[in-house]
Amino acid sequence: MTTVEKVGAIEQIDIENLIPYARNSRTHSDAQVAQIAASIKEFGFTNPVLIDEDGGIIAGHGRVMAARKLGLDSVPAIRLGYLTEAQKRAYVIADNKLALNAGWDDEMLKLEIQELSDLEFDLKLLGFDEIELAKLFDQLEDEEKELKEESYSEVFNVIVECTDESEQEKVFNRLDSEGYKCRVQSL
Repeated sequence: MTTVEKVGAIEQIDIENLIPYARNSRTHSDAQVAQIAASIKEFGFTNPVLIDEDGGIIAGHGRVMAARKLGLDSVPAIRLGYLTEAQKRAYVIADNKLALNAGWDDEMLKLEIQELSDLEFDLKLLGFDEIELAKLFDQLEDEEKELKEESYSEVFNVIVECTDESEQEKVFNRLDSEGYKCRVQSL
């Protein structure tokens, strides 16, 4: 039987029976727990807590804290009783770090957020703060503007043929003083 085949069914577990991992290196601020609670309230408890055979939390510490904040008595959980002690300890870290390794397609993200805003969806539920959203929209608008300027800036040249170097210098100085961008070129 493969590891994938070993994953158990989702159970409703009393919060009081769950044991936080004492050496959990992931932290959850009050603000972040409030965000998770708001997400659970809006979308439901969509991501079960992962526990060992004794109810020890392997993944989902923040979700359990948010459930407590919401006054829930139980949470959905999946028992991973087949993991070794080393695997449990490693997964506590991997579960958090692997999610952080993902990136964003900024243009697609901006499109999705803009459309959600147009639908009057509460953007606070997405987890981005106002500064992050402003940066995303300003940065993309600046990049689009630069791209348009680069793509559509046309350059028109005039070649003035002079009889000698002295005449070339006079024409150059006159055009330069009138604000034209000039450069000397010998053919």
